[in-house]
Amino acid sequence: MAVSLRSALQRLHGMFAVYKPPGVHWKQLRDTVETKLLNELNSLEQPVVQQQIRFVPSVIKGENGNETHLTVTQVPVLADHPRVTGPKFVGVKVGAGHRLDLQSSGVLVLGVGNGNKQLNRLYHCHLTKEYIVKGSFGTATEDFSNTGRVIERTTYDHITRDRLERIIAVIQGSHQRALLIYSDVDLKSQEAYELASRGLLRPVNKSPPIITAIRCVHFSPPSFTLEIQCLHETQQYLRKVVHEIGLELKSSAVCTHVRRTRDAIFTVANALIRTQWDLPSILAAVQASRLKVEAKLHEQSWRLLESSEEDMYTVVKARVLEKGNHCPGSTQLGD
Repeated sequence: MAVSLRSALQRLHGMFAVYKPPGVHWKQLRDTVETKLLNELNSLEQPVVQQQIRFVPSVIKGENGNETHLTVTQVPVLADHPRVTGPKFVGVKVGAGHRLDLQSSGVLVLGVGNGNKQLNRLYHCHLTKEYIVKGSFGTATEDFSNTGRVIERTTYDHITRDRLERIIAVIQGSHQRALLIYSDVDLKSQEAYELASRGLLRPVNKSPPIITAIRCVHFSPPSFTLEIQCLHETQQYLRKVVHEIGLELKSSAVCTHVRRTRDAIFTVANALIRTQWDLPSILAAVQASRLKVEAKLHEQSWRLLESSEEDMYTVVKARVLEKGNHCPGSTQLGD
């Protein structure tokens, strides 16, 4: 279906996800999307070139020789011609959310128009992301990846799935404790239990990388595959986790693959592949995600508001009690 320029400009505000292949820098991908959008916006509707009346002289042979006549004609006003004025759109701001490094692949969230502000707000919601991380036992490298310089080779025949899952359980347990600490909730409170059971625990501010869930989905030595949910991570940190798992199992391991399958509300199913980096597909993706994005931002705003109200209540209560303790003749509950 054809898209009008007016309609495109009204709808081109929001967030969408693209699939970043390995070996492509995220900036190169973002620039490619920007260029595609610019070219297609400029090709939608060319302005009608204004015409002007001109008297064009022409020579006609008559009885008395050559005679000059003026012919009325319409010619384009060159000052308004597209080849003179150039493209109407010379810049479209496309922002990128949580980055993916060169070797990684998967979901990369982009924002266009006022979607760039939503990107920033979503960043401060501290939502989790999901990865498929593959590793291989028996080798250690300088950068924890299978492409780095090999510094050690070890045996791995003693590693079983049961041993691997015990190490994974220890990792998850330590990160769950860290999540409780950075979420700034009482570890023994009902609130902490309910938030943890519903998967709603979030750090109040920026924190070190935290793994909220990790499990082994494939084990065929020397290869293994992990499914990891985390926040505030980098892809290099996930490679280091694979390296440390190898060390805990009295062996070594390198990361062979890092793929992000979800970033907040955006999944692989929502991500546009390279052949879909065009204006109609991006408009459809922005439209499809708009309600979900607004709902998630609204939900997080209410959580922050509730937290602020609870903090204010605690402060006021403490001040009242403090004043009561210093007032002569004041009585305490239970006296």
